[in-house]
Amino acid sequence: MRGREPEGYAGVDLFRLISAFLVVAIHTSPLADITPVGDFVVTSVIARLAVPFFFMTSGFFTVTRYAKDASALAAFEKRTLLVYLAATAIYLPVNIRNGYFTQADLLTRLLRDVLFDGTFYHLWYLPAAALGAAIAWALVRRADYPAAFAVTGAVYLVGLFGDSWFGAAEPVAAGFYDAVFCLMDRTRVFMAPLFFTMGAFIRDSRRRLPWYASAAGTGAALALMTGEALELRALGWARFYTIYLTLPICAFFIFELLLGTSRGRMRWARSMALLVYIIHPLAIIALRGVARPLGLWEELIDDSVVNFLAVCALSAVVALPAALVLERLRPKKDRAPTGRAWRELDSSALEHNASTMVALMPEGCELMAVIKANAYGHGEFEAARVLEARGVRSWAVATAEEGVALRRYGIHGRILVLGYTHPGLAGELRRCRLTQTVVSVDHARALNDTGVKLDVHLKIDTGMHRLGVGWADSEEIVEVFSLKNLNVTGVYTHLAMTESRDREAQEFTRQQRDRLFAALRALEEAGIELPPYHIQSTYGLLNYPELSVGYIRVGLGIYGVLSAPGEQTALRPDLWPALSLRARVALVRQVPEGEGVGYGGPFRRPGPGRIAILPIGYADGFPRELSGGVGYVLIRGKRAPVVGAVCMDQLAVDVTDIPEAAPGDIATVIGRDGEEELTAPELASMAGTITNELLSRLGPRLPVVVK
Repeated sequence: MRGREPEGYAGVDLFRLISAFLVVAIHTSPLADITPVGDFVVTSVIARLAVPFFFMTSGFFTVTRYAKDASALAAFEKRTLLVYLAATAIYLPVNIRNGYFTQADLLTRLLRDVLFDGTFYHLWYLPAAALGAAIAWALVRRADYPAAFAVTGAVYLVGLFGDSWFGAAEPVAAGFYDAVFCLMDRTRVFMAPLFFTMGAFIRDSRRRLPWYASAAGTGAALALMTGEALELRALGWARFYTIYLTLPICAFFIFELLLGTSRGRMRWARSMALLVYIIHPLAIIALRGVARPLGLWEELIDDSVVNFLAVCALSAVVALPAALVLERLRPKKDRAPTGRAWRELDSSALEHNASTMVALMPEGCELMAVIKANAYGHGEFEAARVLEARGVRSWAVATAEEGVALRRYGIHGRILVLGYTHPGLAGELRRCRLTQTVVSVDHARALNDTGVKLDVHLKIDTGMHRLGVGWADSEEIVEVFSLKNLNVTGVYTHLAMTESRDREAQEFTRQQRDRLFAALRALEEAGIELPPYHIQSTYGLLNYPELSVGYIRVGLGIYGVLSAPGEQTALRPDLWPALSLRARVALVRQVPEGEGVGYGGPFRRPGPGRIAILPIGYADGFPRELSGGVGYVLIRGKRAPVVGAVCMDQLAVDVTDIPEAAPGDIATVIGRDGEEELTAPELASMAGTITNELLSRLGPRLPVVVK
């Protein structure tokens, strides 16, 4: 199966660890004895990238506008809370010794610290992360990225002018910041939502800068940030040196550079970074505790470079073994979520097919991706996410419910509902910004009478005789455009015989085209400005590419298959099948000679043999018509015929000629295994149906794994 090389996060993981040691530098000032200016650049400029990088990384892996639900956010918030509670417990003895709980305003101080400032000076990061993740998730899910950046950017600027640019804001906003500092010691928590949003944006965009552009951007941005910090220092404007105007730019380029130049993972570094961040103040305290009794105060504490290195070393000695243990204990994720049977969506194939189909289209024509019926069985959420990142902005679904689901997944752009929707759902169409197909003049009138303003496409029946206003019914066609609550943004028809290239089919297709154009001329004669119109689906494009239209509704083609094996079309693009279907072998057993398999025992072995039981059946979409040796699957690169009757949840295959087959093996139902391949059109043909039906019947019990 063609597939994208896995993205590498090793650089991100490693830089997390580097960032943790940069935080140690902030708290130990390693160059203070050598060069105060150099120490300022290290601790107040370079090291200030650490926490924003932590935020961006968490946003990258946690926040996405395509989330099906809030489970990833909830898991992150839970982990953050648990770490915060554990860290608070670790530093509780230190706080008690320092007299924290003897303060006169203890309740107020405790509330501020728990919510904003942290229960120890460096632990502010944890409540800020929890708050920033929640805000970013809500904004990204409910708005597009420009709106999310507008809000989080404004919040960041509020924090900026309460931090390094405080001197510029103090004359006009002193009262405001006095109130802010009554709630929290500093404004650094204001930067968390922006960096979480940036991480999510980088993940969702899936477009990577070339490494040299990222490297150049990093160098330039870091130079600007250093200049900004030194200028603010000279002006004396800064209340703190934490937030800079150029900090987001620098963090963005560094993150892009790390994503573009690394492969694999270094998960232990991720765990170690968190542990170093949490425990390094204890290392500082421990060194101070032993330095004086050992007579090493001057060497370990007063020497700033040695003190920094000693704190780093002690923190690492404790953190590394703990990180390795945590990684060994971490559950390993099965790439197949259920371990039973699953679909694999090849995202690189999907992107390739979209690009290939767009290249065939006339200039000015837009691809409308048809993702009805769970994206032809490929997973509408997963397919839409890949295609939107590729640049697709127009979608077609069969029902309003499918369109609503896409909006809830965070999909933007025009969503056209191809089928009938009851007027009672007009409010839902409006709320989710769905474009509804008008299937008849009576349907148009009923939608209009709801009083809800709707975008619609008018469907014209040019000979298929399913949905649509008759092409010759000019008065009804014109009437639809006159209805005050309907904004007609498109007109289309459906070609009935584009899959065939015989003379009769070509003649009928030309007739349908001419009928649509006659309906459009009637609109022009009535003084109506024509909206974009569309007539072609996948076969319409492949067999009649000369038609110039506004949209082309591409369904099967975008998934890399045709309705039947070996079909000949006028254009023959290189399309890649985007779906594979796999199942694990649950059991391998001996079957004595003459014994039956399955319900009714229709299959009886002529001699002793072996069968494998797969936990997939017709409830998952595997056709029952493939029973009794009609169909087969691939196991260890070899064909294993289906024996007996396909059951609702299971099927049996003959593995007598595959002696190495064993429980736990992965059987390929659709897709490639070694040199063998079983395509969806082949499987559909064996079952006496077409690819469209086979794929769209793949059941919701089959999770989708994106490759």
